[in-house]
Parts: sequence; structure tokens; C-alpha cells
Amino acid sequence: MIGTALLDTLTLLWHELGHPLARLLTFISIGLIVAGFIEALNWTKKMSVVAAPMIRFGHLSDLTGAAFSMAFFSGVTANTMLSEAYDQGRLSKKELLLANMFNSLPAYFLHLPTTFFLTLPLIKGATFIYIGLTLGAALLRTLGIAVLSHFLLGPENLIERHGPREVERVKLRQAGKRTLARFKKRIRKIVRLTLPIYIIFFGLSEAGMFQLLEEFMADHLTCLSWLSPKAVSIIALQIAAEFSAGLVAAGALLQDGTMNYKEIVLTLLVGNVLSSPIRAVRHQFPYYAGIFKPRLAVQLIVFSQSFRALSLTLVALLYFLFMM
Repeated sequence: MIGTALLDTLTLLWHELGHPLARLLTFISIGLIVAGFIEALNWTKKMSVVAAPMIRFGHLSDLTGAAFSMAFFSGVTANTMLSEAYDQGRLSKKELLLANMFNSLPAYFLHLPTTFFLTLPLIKGATFIYIGLTLGAALLRTLGIAVLSHFLLGPENLIERHGPREVERVKLRQAGKRTLARFKKRIRKIVRLTLPIYIIFFGLSEAGMFQLLEEFMADHLTCLSWLSPKAVSIIALQIAAEFSAGLVAAGALLQDGTMNYKEIVLTLLVGNVLSSPIRAVRHQFPYYAGIFKPRLAVQLIVFSQSFRALSLTLVALLYFLFMM
């Protein structure tokens, strides 16, 4: 009996804590290796070509451009590149904050297939409106950061910190040795930070702290009195459960004709904004704290989530006014 209970406990711990933690550390490790290899081979300038016009306009570095390109394929690798550059003094804190928000567009495209194929069967034609608006918000964030960095950084940023330098030719074997040496040094620090933070957040989740916070937010949506009660119920589900739960409810209400496309899209956008803080604390912080220092991770999350909420609110407001 005791043996069965112990086995059940260990199985639960593996599925709820061990496996997600191992998966996170695996992806961070891959990101470290890829980022280190790119840097060791001096490929950052070549990779930055994708975003060259915006990079030049925003007075951003080639490192930021390379991270932008990599973010289309791996957010972990992109953030690792930025973290490595910041730790080595090749990226200022101001540019790091801007670069992290600048990557909004590639980060959106990275998750676009999942979002699209999840929403299409449930809310049908409203999917294209919702995707279009959220894509517009992501594009607005990236362009907005390019404009903002143009004034905040200035051309002297590149001369001062990234002035002209010789591009060293590096052989693959030499790059591999450099990458491995940096990986060993970096992964130890990451594991020391990630393990306790992830375990603490797991404990808080098991204790029901996040559920209480979600229920509190869902029960205090008085600011949404302008929406119908059924719309508020969708938002409550998005906050108290997951985005997919709100989608299922939205699909059901759309199917029976209770809500139209406009109401569904506005409701999902509002729910997206309101559910972001909890998702950031619960999922994004443990991952960010493994790449950046915890204090810096908090700052990056606060800035990026605030900017994201602002852009989504703006496109939701424009859509509401346009569709009146």
C-alpha cells in the first residue's frame, strides 16, 4: 500500500515537475549551444540582414538584428543571444529591454500555426479577424520599438558600443570548443537559478495560489460592465483556465447565434489582455529567470507585457470604433 502510494507520488512529481523542468532545461541548453555557435562563428552581422532597415533606423546593433532573425525559429535561442551579449557588456541594458520587445513580431509568428489551427474549428470566420488584429498588434509593437529606439539610443550607441571591428575567421572546430566552454560555464548558473525558482512556483501552484488569484480576477470584472454577461463568462474562463477554454465557450455561443463575430473577437482580445499577467507570472518568469538574472527577468516581463497589453487594447479599440 505504501509502495503504491509512493510510486503514485513519484509519478505525479515526474509528470508535473520533473518532465516540464527537464524539457525547459533541454530547450535552454539547445538555445545556449546554438547562440554560442552563432556568436563564435561571427554570424551575427549576416543574420541581422533580415531586419536591416529597422535595425539601422532604430540605431540597434547587429546582435539585436541576429536575435530578431533567430526569434522566428526559437525564442529561447534569441533571448539567450541577448543575455550573453548583455553579460559580456556588448549590449546596454536599455538596448536589451528594447531588443526583447522588438522581437514581438517573430515571437508571434512562432506561435501563429498553433493559434490558427486551434481557433479556426471553434470560432470559424472570426479566426481571420482575430488573427489579423493580433498580428497587427505584434507588428505595431515591433515598429513602435524601432521608432522608440531611434530616439532613445541615437547613432552614438553603435559607435560607442559596437564600433567597427575586424571579423575574425573561425574554423568549425575552434568555434565548437569556444561554444562548449561557454556552455559549461553558463549552464551551471542557469541550473542553480532555474531549479529553485521552478520548484517554488510548482509548490505555489499545487497549494492553489494561482487558482485563488485567477478566481479573484475572474470574480472582480466589474470594469467590463459594458460587455454582455456571456462575454464576461468567456473572459473569466480565459483567466481562470486557459485561452482554449475561453475559445470553446466562444465557439458554443457563436454556434447558437448568441454572439456575433464582432462580440467574439472583442471578448477574446479583452480576455487576452487581462489573462496575460497571470500567464506571465506562472509560465514566463521561471523560463526568463533561467536565461536572465531574476531581477532583470522581472523587468523584461513587466515592460514586454505592458507594451503588449497597450498594443492589444489599441487594436481592440480601433476595431470597436470601426465596426460601430
